[in-house]
Amino acid sequence: MDLLVFVRIYLHGNAGPWLNTSSFNFTAATEQPGGEHAATVTHPLPAAFSDLLPHFLVEPDDVYIVKNKPVTLTCRSTPATQIYFKCNGEWVHQDQHLIERDVDPATGLPVMQVKIDISRQQVEKIFGLEDYWCQCVAWSTTGTQKSQKAYVRIAYLRKNFEEEPLGKEVALDQEVLLRCHPPEGVPPAEVEWQRNEELIDPKTDPNFFITVDHNLIIKQARLADTGNYTCVAKNIVARRKSSSATVIVYVNGGWSTWATWSACSAVCGRGWQKRSRSCTNPTPLNGGTSCEGQSVQKSACTATCPVDGGWSEWSKWSPCGADCTMWRSRECTQPTPSTGGKECQGLDLQSLNCTSEQCPQTASGAEDVALYVGIVAVALCLTLLLIVLVLVYRRKKEGLDADVADSSILTTGFQPMGIKPTKPGVWAPRRAARSKNSHLLTIQPDLTTTTTSYQGTLRSRHEVAGKFSVSNGPLLEPLPNGSHTLHNGKLPSDPNDFMNRLSSQTYFKTLPRDNVNTSYGTFNFLGGRLTLPNTGISLLIPPEAIPRGKIYEIYLTIQKKEDMRLPLAGCQTLLSPVVSCGPPGVMLTRPVILSMDHCSDACLENWAIRLKKQSYEGTWEDVLQLGEEVVSEPYYCQLEAETCRVFTEQLGRFALVGESLSMAAAKRLKLLLFAPAYCSTLEYNIRIYCMDDTQDLLKEVMQMERQLGGRLIDEPHVLLFKDSYHNLRLSIHDMPQAHWRSKLLAGYQEIPFYHIWSGSQRTLHCTFTLERQSLSTCDLTCTLCVWQVEGEGQSFTLDFNISKDIRPLDSDFLLMDNCTPALAGPSAFQIPYLIRQKICSSLDTPCPNGADWRLLAQRLKLDRHMSFFASKASPTSVILDLWETQHFHSGNLNQLAAVMAEIGKQEAMIFLVSDGEC
Repeated sequence: MDLLVFVRIYLHGNAGPWLNTSSFNFTAATEQPGGEHAATVTHPLPAAFSDLLPHFLVEPDDVYIVKNKPVTLTCRSTPATQIYFKCNGEWVHQDQHLIERDVDPATGLPVMQVKIDISRQQVEKIFGLEDYWCQCVAWSTTGTQKSQKAYVRIAYLRKNFEEEPLGKEVALDQEVLLRCHPPEGVPPAEVEWQRNEELIDPKTDPNFFITVDHNLIIKQARLADTGNYTCVAKNIVARRKSSSATVIVYVNGGWSTWATWSACSAVCGRGWQKRSRSCTNPTPLNGGTSCEGQSVQKSACTATCPVDGGWSEWSKWSPCGADCTMWRSRECTQPTPSTGGKECQGLDLQSLNCTSEQCPQTASGAEDVALYVGIVAVALCLTLLLIVLVLVYRRKKEGLDADVADSSILTTGFQPMGIKPTKPGVWAPRRAARSKNSHLLTIQPDLTTTTTSYQGTLRSRHEVAGKFSVSNGPLLEPLPNGSHTLHNGKLPSDPNDFMNRLSSQTYFKTLPRDNVNTSYGTFNFLGGRLTLPNTGISLLIPPEAIPRGKIYEIYLTIQKKEDMRLPLAGCQTLLSPVVSCGPPGVMLTRPVILSMDHCSDACLENWAIRLKKQSYEGTWEDVLQLGEEVVSEPYYCQLEAETCRVFTEQLGRFALVGESLSMAAAKRLKLLLFAPAYCSTLEYNIRIYCMDDTQDLLKEVMQMERQLGGRLIDEPHVLLFKDSYHNLRLSIHDMPQAHWRSKLLAGYQEIPFYHIWSGSQRTLHCTFTLERQSLSTCDLTCTLCVWQVEGEGQSFTLDFNISKDIRPLDSDFLLMDNCTPALAGPSAFQIPYLIRQKICSSLDTPCPNGADWRLLAQRLKLDRHMSFFASKASPTSVILDLWETQHFHSGNLNQLAAVMAEIGKQEAMIFLVSDGEC
């Protein structure tokens, strides 16, 4: 008998299955997802498992739709007679189900697996309203079970990061935090970090740490951590990179330990010793700050004077010995040499033949006669050799004088030269008037027999009006074989031709193109002079500096400091203009003298001053340190109060750099005050320039203000600026409040210390804007105060009328140098060529009484350079070269003649000629 069992009906939503079962056959009448009723016959369940609820072997998981690819949801259950998916509360149509049936071999229970596909379009229909989800429902004879909800989402990753890492500069061992907020995405993006395109793995390098919110922490910055850091975000859809953040790990410089003190500079008495340290513990890297403070310390010292040894008295003669000789001795004990003193010179043991009765005299034999004959023969030979040497010397001397007097030699290589008289009405430096003794140094060679294109006589340098000059004139072009040729003397049609030809070569590409600060000329063995007017810069080419038979075209120019950045470190500062003379590589047989201004206080105990020269590769090298010159080197320097004289046997690019050894070291600054020449408004500006005290910068500011229409309202003032790391402050006070007021909000203006100390800022200035109450107010009285913070200062009283003061810009003390830029041959020197040769031949030979070049140097106050002069073949000529550079504008030949008379060398000066013969 069949037993019909009615089973509970499970309703879910608006549709659900209902089941009818029997003990052997299972019949289910179901309301299917399509809305139709159908009878589905399933396999009967074993009776032992008929009361089991279905359980899921596989439940659907959350999935993501990537681009347009559909996803598959899978559900597997046992024992189950039916399985259907419901998505977002609606049954999925049975046609969309992929059903697989199986039997578990272990239990014999039926296993049912159902799959459905979800497309992007299905999800997008409800996108934004709620999440799309699906759930499977399994039936058995006992009841139903629901699986977990599986959410279906569309995967994406936006392009832009919400926060990108930023570059940083950090000190060594400092912690670094780089932030990164990845772009919005589904599923959420995973973040990794890269350094220089290489993945950072905190597991292998524990110095890195990535936080939960994706930030990167560098626990202790190392030099190796310098690089470009990138935040990378990725999910199943895409991979995004942030912009790179550059992390620079810098190292601040640290001083090394002080080296030991050097030996005392003085051999005897008071001197100085120094010790140094370097900024290498550690060395500044990646923009780290240099060490502050002094790299060199000096200290006074006293050296124990050396004691030279002295002989004691001779002992008594010993008794006459068997060999007819007696002896006596002395010792080097009065005093004994100490602390490097010299040993005694001479014999410490002396012998003498006895003449006593014990050693009777014997007759001279044949051996004594032969000895006397040999002595006489040697004496005769020496006498003959001396006579020959005297004759040869006289012949050479006569030949040299003849060569000098030969006008064809004196004029070889000279070109036709234009007369450039001094302009009437223009101020020029005054020459010393001729006195009755001035003819002592005015002899000139006869140049009337010249065979060159120039006919006539070359006048002395003393005659300013009508002098001949080579003024930026004829140019030389190198021949293929390396020699030089001379043009026919015509001025070039293009005055820039010379600099253009030089700039076309590699080494000269940094030369300035303006002709204002450039001078050039053609020179031979007679030498000459190049000058940059109103800059204090000149180049003296002494006679015989250029080899005979050679003709060079030489230039002299100023480099702009902003174009020539010198590598300055620590307490170093630029003390002079950067000057170029060349061309480099020309052969010189003796040093030329480059003169240029400097702005140090000339106290060498406070400075370590070095001469720098630029190499062909462009690097700057120290070629000389003042106070430690080596006479064998091709460079030497004399530092005067405001001028530096550089002796050099190699042309090139030079600059003077100073390093302060104490805070007492000071630079000379020049303060210039300018205002508008005409003012038609209520506002009135006063410009105050603060610059190094060198003539080239003065000229530059004057030219700039001339273009701006400014005028000088007070004479220049000199201020000492110390290496105290304090800024320079300027302020204006004591103005009549009823008529004037300052528009400056602060009480003063300040120029940073480094801007002044570096020397690379050419025209530092600040402007004070004043306002008058009415246009009728023209009288201005005020006080300008200039001081260095925590230091001494100066104050200047200004009292002038802004409408009536019509003083020209270039006052009497400015732009006075109207000399010719280039002078060649005898016209470039105070001392005539022939007289110069006579002086050198007279003083170069040492005299026992000291009446030679050494006394000349002492009389001219140049005895500090004795060792340098002594190293030259003709010390006198070098002394005269230096005298020429120092007295170019104010040379007094009478004074030099008086010095020669004091030395006792009047015979070298007596060559009397009339003015017409000169």
